[in-house]
Amino acid sequence: MRAAGRSSAAIERRAFLRMAGVAFVAALAPRPSFALSRTDAVFASGYRDRDGSFGIAVLTEDGTVIDRTPLPARSHGMAFSPVTGHLVAFARRPGTFALVIDRTGRAEPVTIAAAEDRHFFGHGCFSPDGRLLYASENDFDNRRGVIGLYDARDGYRRIGEYRTYGIGTHDLSVSDDGKLLIAANGGIETHPDFGRTKLNLDHMEPSLALIDAASGALVERHALPEKLRRLSTRHIDLDDKGRIWFACQYEGPRNDLPPLVGHFGKGEDLTFLSLPAETTIGLANYVGAIAVNRSEGLIGLTSPNGGRFVVLEADNGRVIRDEAVADAAGIAAAPHGFAVSSYDGHFAGRREPVAWDQHIAKLSASR
Repeated sequence: MRAAGRSSAAIERRAFLRMAGVAFVAALAPRPSFALSRTDAVFASGYRDRDGSFGIAVLTEDGTVIDRTPLPARSHGMAFSPVTGHLVAFARRPGTFALVIDRTGRAEPVTIAAAEDRHFFGHGCFSPDGRLLYASENDFDNRRGVIGLYDARDGYRRIGEYRTYGIGTHDLSVSDDGKLLIAANGGIETHPDFGRTKLNLDHMEPSLALIDAASGALVERHALPEKLRRLSTRHIDLDDKGRIWFACQYEGPRNDLPPLVGHFGKGEDLTFLSLPAETTIGLANYVGAIAVNRSEGLIGLTSPNGGRFVVLEADNGRVIRDEAVADAAGIAAAPHGFAVSSYDGHFAGRREPVAWDQHIAKLSASR
């Protein structure tokens, strides 16, 4: 198993080096160049620097920063296409920009401005062929979530939008075959006139929707039961069986202990995991990020509110790791387990003088 993992990691490293190009690698200083030559995985994360400025950093598996790109404001989630080498950083809600970074170095960054009467919700994804960028957006005057469609072959021109069949759309993903879009509709109404204020906590509408990627038609919509209406469905990831894993943030009383993690597949009902009480308490009713390690069959969770890092077995939901990580932020699958970051600057054991943001993207040829 370990030898196979190392072989796969070596393939990933070579794939990234080919994608990045000779010019990118040659421009690196000696320390990051050496780190890149030895790493088994490459990641990206948003950050806030000590001077208050924001950016996106590319890091090695051990947390060595090898490249930085400035941003005009704070970012949130990212989308990466291994086909084109493009990395997109989305503004934090209710931001109105997304920055496209060409990791091959062949083109300057491209800024996408949100359409009129729309703002970004902080997440998006590429179609498997890299031709389309999908972005979760807020049609705030009409109180609905939408998916913005952008043509990556034409300067990321906005070519249309789909409904998400919900409100407060947050995370967004696509099936491996590119046929289905998956929207995590957090169910929370917001409007930029009120900043980040949550306007409907007494009548939230959380749901998860499967949407036909070719037409925008609704395939399935899973509304949470009435007793869990204050459980905001926020983040998603897919395992190698096509199951969609979702993680939630609870907007109800602090002493409630609702389920925070679950999964479903096309044609299946939602299944919530019954985690040990001590794990649920440790997550403090807030899972900030979720990641699936497909090769090892693991699900990783982080909670900044609880300061926890939790790992589950995908097959049975059993907790195999539950540890304290102060200010736990982002998480992504790594060659062995997970890469975890924190708001206080830690990434995979190394500390940088920055505050890492809530999500990590793996710059990989595979999910």
